[in-house]
Amino acid sequence: MIFRPEKLKIKDQRMVSFIDSDELWGYIHTTPATKEKVREVIAKSLDKNRLTLAETAILINATDPDLIEEIKQGARMLKEKVYGQRIALPIYIGNLCTNNCSYCGFKATNNKVKRVTLNREDLISQVRALEDTGQKRLILVYGEHPKYDANFIAESVRTVYSVKSGPGEIRRVNINAAPMDIDGFRIIKDAKIGTYQIFQETYHRETYARVHQGGQKRDYDWRLTGLDRAQEAGIDDVGIGALFGLYDWRFELLGLVRHTNHFEAVYNVGPHTISFPRIQYASELNLDKSNMVSDSEFTRLVAILRLAVPYTGLILTARETAAIRDEIMQFGVSQIDGGTNIEMGGYSKRKEHEEQDIDLEQFQINDNRTLNEIMDDLIEQKYIPSFCTACYRLGRTGEHFMEFSVPGFIKRYCQPNALMTMVEYLEDYAPPETKAKGYLLMQEKLDEIEDESFKIKLTEKINQIKDGQRDLYF
Repeated sequence: MIFRPEKLKIKDQRMVSFIDSDELWGYIHTTPATKEKVREVIAKSLDKNRLTLAETAILINATDPDLIEEIKQGARMLKEKVYGQRIALPIYIGNLCTNNCSYCGFKATNNKVKRVTLNREDLISQVRALEDTGQKRLILVYGEHPKYDANFIAESVRTVYSVKSGPGEIRRVNINAAPMDIDGFRIIKDAKIGTYQIFQETYHRETYARVHQGGQKRDYDWRLTGLDRAQEAGIDDVGIGALFGLYDWRFELLGLVRHTNHFEAVYNVGPHTISFPRIQYASELNLDKSNMVSDSEFTRLVAILRLAVPYTGLILTARETAAIRDEIMQFGVSQIDGGTNIEMGGYSKRKEHEEQDIDLEQFQINDNRTLNEIMDDLIEQKYIPSFCTACYRLGRTGEHFMEFSVPGFIKRYCQPNALMTMVEYLEDYAPPETKAKGYLLMQEKLDEIEDESFKIKLTEKINQIKDGQRDLYF
């Protein structure tokens, strides 16, 4: 069900490309960034309003160091109004691929890669290994290949949900896979997935054609409208992304905002998450380096993105170093990964800090901290690490999620639910030092709650978790 774009019947403009390069460059080239305008745009974002393309271009065009710092400070302030850190990990199900993407270690022409597809027993082993560290959320990642059709994906999702290891269980399975037709998305939806991610990689059509030389992925429009088909199939929780370094970062940033605006205009809900991975070394990497994004540009673009889309989850991957991740988390990143291993079958056989073979992986990981090291660091920085999946299982997704999040209610749900999942981790998996730090942070957060009746309810649930109950939420 992957390779049949000709079967898609376009019934309206929802299935037509919505990216106009001239429009995006027009905003970049014609929108001045005066001090007054920049401050007006920041103030609008801090009032929890999504920015227009023109307003986002104003922030992009602000090059004065003082203004850039004001933008970053605005993102830090906005973070206080946005829910905290979630942690999820990828499991690579299979690296068979018919595409020939110049930036990817799994491309079809790379003969150094050992091609593997996890069977049911392999997948169960991976899931158990992750559950035994405390994971509650996973992202399943698939190569683009006829073998990985909708039925294959749905079955792997059901397998993950079936695995229980001691107190461990996976409560939410997200998907990063190829675009499907509408019928295929319906099959996957029935497996009760969380978010379906499709990254456009680059919104610049000519660059897209240059870096995708083979396979179905070379069809720009089929990929761009993939999540529209997911929406038509009833999957209202979707994630978009761009791979920064393929083309000018300013254009890609506006492309992400334009994609967000498209979803809101057509489906009355934006994407649940936006990812912004930056190109790292990969086996057989063959790219023009002129658009590589520096650390200063990267931190700047994430701050702008946070202001442009106040209520959209931002996902920061372990491609980045711990130092870069620590800085960018200040801008309201809502999901990170910890203890990441992108080698096929890597979780069940890895040792802590073991060097991994880049020729077995899709790209290079630069933050090799274990899950508990990530948890400990987040707690040290007063973040609440969250394994919460409540909204998804209570139906607070898509348009309904926006009803909760846009008025500001989401913080009332996310913070207490995050605290409860943190307590689960502290009780079941944390070493004594992390456990002690975590409970100190929990008490600090409880003391900040002004609603006494709600604080009592939350404290009761936390005590129930300490007594052995699990999976409690508001």
